Amino acid sequence: MASIRSLKKDIDFLFFELISDCFLATSIHEGEKKIEIQNLIEEAVVLRYEFIDRANHHPEGKDNPALVRAYYTNLRKDLSGKVNEYFEKLSSIAKQ
Repeated sequence: MASIRSLKKDIDFLFFELISDCFLATSIHEGEKKIEIQNLIEEAVVLRYEFIDRANHHPEGKDNPALVRAYYTNLRKDLSGKVNEYFEKLSSIAKQ
């Protein structure tokens, strides 16, 4: 199993890419779209802190490796799902 340190680096990388794309989109768009993208950035930053907090959290039954593995597997699945969702939101805002 990958380390928690590696997981946190993955979280930072994914959210950095998302926020970087958002900043690029704000430089292209004006008005209402720019405000929507800025709101998306704020939501992404809050979500990043939530995922870092979840990565630092020690799951119940920390003596049971199967439970710990399931917890972090679920965390990674949630991470990829949420980041994809935010990229789709950014894409839909930019297409409007």
